Parts: sequence; C-alpha cells; structure tokens
Amino acid sequence: PATSLRALGVDVSAEDVFAALSDAWAECFGIWNSGRGFGEIRRLWLERAAGLGEQVSVQSGAYTVVGTFDGLDESGCMAIVTSSGARETIAAGDVYFGTAGSTGSR
Repeated sequence: PATSLRALGVDVSAEDVFAALSDAWAECFGIWNSGRGFGEIRRLWLERAAGLGEQVSVQSGAYTVVGTFDGLDESGCMAIVTSSGARETIAAGDVYFGTAGSTGSR
C-alpha cells in the first residue's frame, strides 16, 4: 500500500527524492553499458532483493508456479525452486510472496 514518507518519519522534499532517483539512475545506466554490465546490475539487484529464499508464487497465464525464490538467472528471469526440487525460470508474471496466489500450481 502507498504511504507517506513523512508519516514514516522521513522529512525530505520531492526535489531531494527526485535528485536521489536521478543520480541512482545515472549510475546504473553507466554500469548497464548497453547490456554489457548486466552481470553487475544483477549482482547489485540481488544484494537488495526482498524475499530471497522465501516462498513465492508466480501466476503466468493459466498456471501458477510455487516454490522458493532463488534469485535471477543470467538472463534476468526469476528463478524458483519448486517443492520437487526443480528449478524453474520465469520471464514474466504476477509475483506474490507467501502463500497468496498458490492455487492451481504446477
């Protein structure tokens, strides 16, 4: 859900937030280097990723994959280890942490 930074005790102006986002984007764009820096972007993303090692459900089309969030593969797809031990990669879908969305799993 949306919230107010001020309600969380963070007193920052919209200009300061935009400047921080702009600086971060510029740094990541430089690392990206037309895709040649994907490995570094992936590493940085994984350092900050929420839910690694936790239960996750991904709904994609008519099916749902349920398992443990195992990170991103080398092409940027989400990796999930299912209860059978299979490692599946998913390029797109609706992601739910915990048990939400776990009906109709494969």
